[in-house]
Amino acid sequence: MVQRRPSLWRSLDTAARFAWPAAVMLLGLLLIGLPFGLPGQAELRPAYAMACVFFWSLYRPSSMPAPIVALTGIFLDLLGLSPLGLWAVLLLLLQGATLASRRRLIPRRFYISWLSFTAGAAFLSLLAWLLQSLLDLTLLPVLPPVMVAFAAAGLYPALAGLFIRAHRGAAATELA
Repeated sequence: MVQRRPSLWRSLDTAARFAWPAAVMLLGLLLIGLPFGLPGQAELRPAYAMACVFFWSLYRPSSMPAPIVALTGIFLDLLGLSPLGLWAVLLLLLQGATLASRRRLIPRRFYISWLSFTAGAAFLSLLAWLLQSLLDLTLLPVLPPVMVAFAAAGLYPALAGLFIRAHRGAAATELA
């Protein structure tokens, strides 16, 4: 049986659907990084990145490869003026933990994955604060990482709702 090669447009459609999660994550970080002057805007950047990495690593890990996660972390470091590589390592830790618990989280109800994400986001926020405090050799204020954890917990359900619709619709690779 001879199998036909897909057309150029079908290949482009498949590639666009595959790249959609990473593109939305990077464009969202760019948008959040614009100087709107909103209170708490800086706390939204790591919260948004953590939510994207967690969701797409859980539901479509092939569309969120580790190099993209690392580049996103470096981009987040550059936007937030944190030590270069800090968020790359933290996001890779989140991705690894998500992939390791994927089989247990997928069949559960949404609130279990939301609780898991919230715990991971709180842990990463406090770990980022601790590492930055150690690198600066001073105790930094604890309110920003607490705000990042709360922003992540509050932002995740809304983002997950949008991502689920995209995962089943426009970004669904199986529909290409």
